Amino acid sequence: MATDTATTVHDDGHEHAPSFIDRWFFGTNHKDIGTLYLLFSLAMFLIGGAMAMIIRAELFMPGMQIVNPEFFNQMTTMHALVMIFGAVMPAFVGLANWMLPLMIGAPDMALPRLNNLSFWILPFAFLIMLSTLFMEGGGPAGGWTLYPPLSLQQGNSMAFVIFAIHMMGLSSIMGAINIIATVLNMRAPGMDLLKMPIFPWTWLITAFLLIGVMPVLAGAITMLLTDKFFLTSFFNAAGGGDPVMYQHIFWFFGHPEVYIMILPAFGVVSEIIPTFSRKPLFGYQAMVYATASIAFLSFIVWAHHMFTVGMPLGGELFFMYATMLIAVPTGVKVFNWVSTMWQGSLTFETPMLFAIGFVVMFTIGGFSGLMLAIVPADYQYHDTYFVVAHFHYVLVTGSVFALMAGAYYWLPKWTGYMYNETLGKWHFWLSTIFVNLLFFPQHFLGLAGMPRRIPDYNIAFSDFNMISSIGGFGFGLAQLLFVYVVWSCARGRSGIKVGDRVWEGARGLEWTVPSPAPHHTFTTPPKFDDRDLAHGDVSH
Repeated sequence: MATDTATTVHDDGHEHAPSFIDRWFFGTNHKDIGTLYLLFSLAMFLIGGAMAMIIRAELFMPGMQIVNPEFFNQMTTMHALVMIFGAVMPAFVGLANWMLPLMIGAPDMALPRLNNLSFWILPFAFLIMLSTLFMEGGGPAGGWTLYPPLSLQQGNSMAFVIFAIHMMGLSSIMGAINIIATVLNMRAPGMDLLKMPIFPWTWLITAFLLIGVMPVLAGAITMLLTDKFFLTSFFNAAGGGDPVMYQHIFWFFGHPEVYIMILPAFGVVSEIIPTFSRKPLFGYQAMVYATASIAFLSFIVWAHHMFTVGMPLGGELFFMYATMLIAVPTGVKVFNWVSTMWQGSLTFETPMLFAIGFVVMFTIGGFSGLMLAIVPADYQYHDTYFVVAHFHYVLVTGSVFALMAGAYYWLPKWTGYMYNETLGKWHFWLSTIFVNLLFFPQHFLGLAGMPRRIPDYNIAFSDFNMISSIGGFGFGLAQLLFVYVVWSCARGRSGIKVGDRVWEGARGLEWTVPSPAPHHTFTTPPKFDDRDLAHGDVSH
């Protein structure tokens, strides 16, 4: 009995005692740290979006409009680095922090202090990186890939950029270790790995990818650093180095990185579609094996980014076939999502709209990826706007749409209030219309031969560029509506309180705790029941 009392007092102390600074700067609660990650990623999304607006404003018409070419190159480089390392990755880590313990019945993340540290590294890393724009010579301007020799010809700000990327990588590795430790050691009694929801599965696999490739990126950029400041010649041809070696090392990181940004998106969508179809997820085990297959294959396809460097024919054939092979497990996933919806009792709330938008438009990105996988065709597409269109369909209508879907899906669980459904739907439709206006014309620009990363272009490309820029400004403005919806929901402006099970078809442990989720959940392990799974009872 004395133990129980002690526990209650302890909980009370945590519930009410922490000051604002103790809670938000030194706290180790997974929900608070998840909230910090999500707010940080939203801020970075808006900053990266502002950079994209500068790019699209410059490309609105032919001729030099508002910025000089050097600053244009800095914007294209910074936009990519901020969006990848500052917006998409931390947002998925934020969802993982918030939802993984709730979904697997854990009281918190396995390594709470490490969790706090892995977040607080990020704001400092990005302050350092963004500060390079104000240094002599400006920020990085070699594209997000930082290819030598171009990246070695910049000012001394390159050292700060490399240090910032090291810090982001460190944060990612620590977060990944935490996720693996949590998922493998802290599941509710009775929850076998193959009874776990899909979102924790996708994050478990993603965490292994992060640990595998982040050190590779660290090695590549450290060699860049020594080439620039310590007179080594890893990538300097004049000193016997090889710039193509950098590409091999970078893309060995870079291709799994693409899947680090899309696998958690698959997990989010695999939670949402069964809920609003009111059916178990079709082919649960196939989904798990497909996710693992994609992760494995992502390590052996890196050189499809390099078909034009003069690779031997055998190498080109291997990387072409390996790349096309990834379409198989990805196709399994799309088939399973569609099969889940087939003959389901569908309703189209905002999370479901974003999830369906994800499935349709991510598939478009997948098809253009298959086109890029074919060596002779890639010679035509390489380094054109066709590639820009392809990866933005994967990362914007893919990863970002899945993040929006997840935010709308779990927001009522986080805040205890329902968001404004009408505004949510407006946000979806405006985003969908403008994002296609923004990126679809870029396929045609690329096929017509417009190179990427150029501040000026031939007048023949002007019409599609103008349409693309209008789409860009519209998409950017639509995101301000999202910020308003989130803010008003957090403030309880709708006045509509929600119960434990926010959505009628929702299954899983996270829907058994009150809304908003209390500061501490599952202080005693929850009773886990197979029938409360999104994918049904897998034992039958």
